[in-house]
Amino acid sequence: MRDETGGAGERSATMRVGVVLERRRIDHPWQKWRWRAVSVIAHAPPIRQPRLLLSDGTADMALWHTVTLPLLVHRTDTEAYKYNLSTAQPQVYVVLRPGNDEAFPLWPALVTVSPSEAQAYSETSEDRVEPVPMPEPIIAWLKAFVDRHHVDRPIVKRRRKGLDRGPGEASEFEIVEGGSSDAGRVGE
Repeated sequence: MRDETGGAGERSATMRVGVVLERRRIDHPWQKWRWRAVSVIAHAPPIRQPRLLLSDGTADMALWHTVTLPLLVHRTDTEAYKYNLSTAQPQVYVVLRPGNDEAFPLWPALVTVSPSEAQAYSETSEDRVEPVPMPEPIIAWLKAFVDRHHVDRPIVKRRRKGLDRGPGEASEFEIVEGGSSDAGRVGE
């Protein structure tokens, strides 16, 4: 795992992030609880098992620090991070997967700050991606990483050589001497 600073020579950087899930009782015929990601904790310590952070005293609502995961950023993805930071409310995306434990039917599998990576995970049928507000310490850390590593690259439209040009314009097509557009007509 990389250090949490991600110096100028680093290709990536990592921060430990705790994921907080909310369990709330709902009035539904097929399920008792609604689980959702509500926040993340920057620089969270590793934990061995889920830790209760808050309960309303009636067991109708509880907040759990379920797991601490690495938030990994790469210098090749700074365009996506820059976009996220430019929004009114930057987000951390929590990827939830079905859990193996009846007590926690959903389990955080990954955290990312890349909207494009979150979109890719949301296209699978098993993963559920939930955005949560990005805390200030993560905003500052991510902004410093983007400032160190982002390079604006112009958008270049690619064209297959010769295939988008007509005959006589250096394409793969050639005009054949003696050829005619009427060649091959029946009855001549």
